[in-house]
Amino acid sequence: MCLIIPEQYKSSLGVIQTQQAIKELKDYFEQRLSEELKLTRVSSPLFVLPETGTNDNLNGVEKAVNFNVPNINKNVEIVQSLAKWKRVALKKYGFETGRGIYTDMNAIRKDEELDNIHSIYVDQWDWEKVITTQLRNITYLQDTVKAIVGALKRTQDQACRRFPILNRVIPEKITFLTTQQLEDRYPDKTP
Repeated sequence: MCLIIPEQYKSSLGVIQTQQAIKELKDYFEQRLSEELKLTRVSSPLFVLPETGTNDNLNGVEKAVNFNVPNINKNVEIVQSLAKWKRVALKKYGFETGRGIYTDMNAIRKDEELDNIHSIYVDQWDWEKVITTQLRNITYLQDTVKAIVGALKRTQDQACRRFPILNRVIPEKITFLTTQQLEDRYPDKTP
């Protein structure tokens, strides 16, 4: 992998200040996201037993990193995605409609195509919420997106207060496009 840094790029913060800002703003965003979406933080697994069926192999061709745990004499897989595990956790913890979980997932995706934004090491937030069939609609989805963007904007405001050299980049208005609108706009493009 070759890291490509644009010629004009210059970091606004020093290396240590950047690391401090990442930690502070990550914590700040987690709290805002939790408040907006009514989520509770839970710890997620780093590895799972393959027979549980909770490791998601994404698009079906990735092979999970695995190793043997001698004390139990079983192979375990490093998590690639928590999509299935989150649904099991919601049921296991007994979350009610309108409530959910979030976690800071760590994973290893050995088959990932590497570039400036993709790595074999994944550190990402993941969340899931219990909703009713009636809430599976475009209005609820858009309201959820607006809540997430609201949490991001408040985090951006905090970043600019703490580090005045930083600029606001999140647009004020959110534009929603459906798949059909995109297909109509770009009929010569593939999905």
